Amino acid sequence: MKKGIALTIVVGMLLCGCSASQKNQTSSKTEISVQSEVSEESEVSKEESKLPEPESRDVFAMDTYMVLKAYGSNAQKALEEAEDEIKRLESIFSVKVPSSDISKINSTSGNPVTVNASTRTAIAKAIEVGDMTDGALDITVYPLVREWGFTTGDSQNEPNYKIPEQWLIDWHLGNVGYDKIVINDSIVTLPTQFEIDLGAVAKGYATDAVIEILEANKINSALINLGGNVYALGRKPDKSKWKVGIQNPKDTNKTICTLAIENKAVITSGNYERFFEVDGKRYCHIIDPKTGYPADNGIISATVIGDSGLDCDALSTALFVMGTEKAINFCKAHKDIDVILVTKDMKIYITDCLESIITMEDGLKYEVIKR
Repeated sequence: MKKGIALTIVVGMLLCGCSASQKNQTSSKTEISVQSEVSEESEVSKEESKLPEPESRDVFAMDTYMVLKAYGSNAQKALEEAEDEIKRLESIFSVKVPSSDISKINSTSGNPVTVNASTRTAIAKAIEVGDMTDGALDITVYPLVREWGFTTGDSQNEPNYKIPEQWLIDWHLGNVGYDKIVINDSIVTLPTQFEIDLGAVAKGYATDAVIEILEANKINSALINLGGNVYALGRKPDKSKWKVGIQNPKDTNKTICTLAIENKAVITSGNYERFFEVDGKRYCHIIDPKTGYPADNGIISATVIGDSGLDCDALSTALFVMGTEKAINFCKAHKDIDVILVTKDMKIYITDCLESIITMEDGLKYEVIKR
């Protein structure tokens, strides 16, 4: 079941996973669509109302709905090029496209595969973040994600969620290890029985590619939403910053805070994006590569704000898997990113640089991660 996106750019944005009205959710940062909507927070100023309407383009790609909006004389051309690039990246990244680089890598039984430069970059970034996070991000968990039923759904059928037998989990764990991926120039080699998936980095890579195209076309005001991966380019036409709301993981119809940003990516991973429940226990789509089970280490939402969509995409998944203490320590050691962490008991942690741009919802407080 794929969820649509309602987007009307006026002043603010609600960044969210999807409506959590069902126990079996099928929306995620990794595989299925993420619903996001832009909500009006105030009347448009008279000055802004005189500005040209933005060019807008709706795209369905990478199993999610995307909305691109841009201002400027070259906006239509830029968005056409951006859509073409998104479709190109889908054709080489998707495990569902038999001719993609990733499908070829997964089906060659350990033989080397020559890949596109974009594929090489995305895989290399996943390995880099795996190293940075002690393996919290591991793109070789794909067979386990599939075993739990998180990749089997499509627009007509519900996913086949299930708790695998322990022997199956143990067997698959024997074929997990991002450090076994070998990259030699444009050639990628996996051990036999290993498989990878770029779900944790694909939309982040696409985000950066779209922004590069917009900037090459002299676009300096745009808001893109690639299935929940948000990037605010420049400022709004009235010269104010974009306002991006972070979804409340315990009540997905609400936000916990709003950020005032420009030239930043904002990407969230959460246990409310896609999950199923058995006997009251929630199993989410993000697999812990150390256990083979859905990550359950204390964090229920991890948002990363930074200059690079690719970095934010990869790190949001890794921080979610790491758990509260390790994630906080990681944030203290890496001052080039900003983070919002929400724990099971709704404690909210933010990095210190966010204090000047964050507005909390009534009654919610945060603890600052000082660096």
